[in-house]
Amino acid sequence: MSANPASTAPEAEQPTGSGSGARIPKVPFWAQIVAGLVLGVLLGWLARSQDLGWLVTTLDEIGSLFVQLLKLAVAPLVFFAILVSITNLRQVNNAARLATRTLLWFMITSLIAVAIGLAIGLITNPGSGTGLTPKDGALSETKGSWIDFLTGIVPGDVITPFTELNVLQIVFMAAVAGIAALKLGEKAKPILTLSQSILELLQKALWWVIRLAPIGTVGLIGYAIADYGWDLIGKYATFTADVYIGCALVMFGVYPLLLATVAKVSPLQFFKGAWPAIQLAFVSRSSVGTMPVTQRVTERLGVPKEYASFAVPFGATTKMDGCAAIYPALAAIFIAQIFDVQLGIGDYLLIAFVSVIGSAATAGLTGATVMLTLTLSTLGLPLEGVGLLMAIDPILDMMRTATNVAGQALVPVIVAAREKILDHDAYNSASPSPIDSFGDDADRDEIRDAEPKTAVPATA
Repeated sequence: MSANPASTAPEAEQPTGSGSGARIPKVPFWAQIVAGLVLGVLLGWLARSQDLGWLVTTLDEIGSLFVQLLKLAVAPLVFFAILVSITNLRQVNNAARLATRTLLWFMITSLIAVAIGLAIGLITNPGSGTGLTPKDGALSETKGSWIDFLTGIVPGDVITPFTELNVLQIVFMAAVAGIAALKLGEKAKPILTLSQSILELLQKALWWVIRLAPIGTVGLIGYAIADYGWDLIGKYATFTADVYIGCALVMFGVYPLLLATVAKVSPLQFFKGAWPAIQLAFVSRSSVGTMPVTQRVTERLGVPKEYASFAVPFGATTKMDGCAAIYPALAAIFIAQIFDVQLGIGDYLLIAFVSVIGSAATAGLTGATVMLTLTLSTLGLPLEGVGLLMAIDPILDMMRTATNVAGQALVPVIVAAREKILDHDAYNSASPSPIDSFGDDADRDEIRDAEPKTAVPATA
């Protein structure tokens, strides 16, 4: 504190003042995203209605470049995040208990989500009256049998998973390395210190990419409208509505109920704190690419950093209520109706089982397709059905990914609250701050953590 507060007070207030020298307030990140979305829709409609090929190409290039930048950081980010998170668990009391509870709640929420997906599909019959036939489908290039899934976990070498962005294999290698580091103890400390530094470097670089999300939104949304158009969406209207309604019921119905009854915290406060991550997930369509934001908002919601650094990366690669629960349940019913295949109670139970056990198959940027082929092959449904849904997939993936990320932030909050390690003061004060400030927050957090902890008066 300054020895002369009176002399420094005006200087402290000047940046936020309303005088001529005041700094112009930054536009909130959510507003930038919304503006990008609206502009993308308008440009996409213009490109399609006026047949502007150059504009379609431009929108495609902008969106593809943004996704490519996200992909560039995904592989090393996942590896070092999982490696560091496993080793950080030793700093947490009852680490095994926390890991078990986290996995349990992943399974519980997945079961609820798949039940909602099945219920909506059985009520609405999304495959009826679409005008689509089996001939409209194409054989999927993605293999989806359980044998392919299990044998695909172990990589043939250490390079290919990174070049082909096989997130499941990257997670496997990172988990093995993390467990080995725990066993080595002090001998592994130098490599762990290096890994932590690399992780922080990757996160900082990814923040720069994330700040480009409003521009990426223009390209991604604009190209989707220009390329697919409303006429194509019309054929899938019921199925598209089912996916969005199912995800909305889970995100804004089930999750708030669990927060209020199990965690005993305010659902509204959760969404205020987690909204930046949910919003970015909707635009980027990548749970892994959103992971740094998800982890930051989870920590802001009062989850201890050591636990959040484990639960969020773990969830980003295995916890997919949108892609691995709601979507395959609805898609299986949709495809079965197109191919005139009757599903029984046993089939629906099998869908639920596959959704919970096979969630790890959704790891990565094309996880929903892998999960769908896994579900169809388990049920004996034609894999050509995957081709029926590929055209509409980008539109569906936005809501699916937003639901995924909301769940990935939800479970750590529930577990932390149940285990009485949740900082309720931090939770109740969390706000949807602009993502532009997150990178600076990281620096401030490091300074704050290094300072002695002191009580803050309620009037401060």
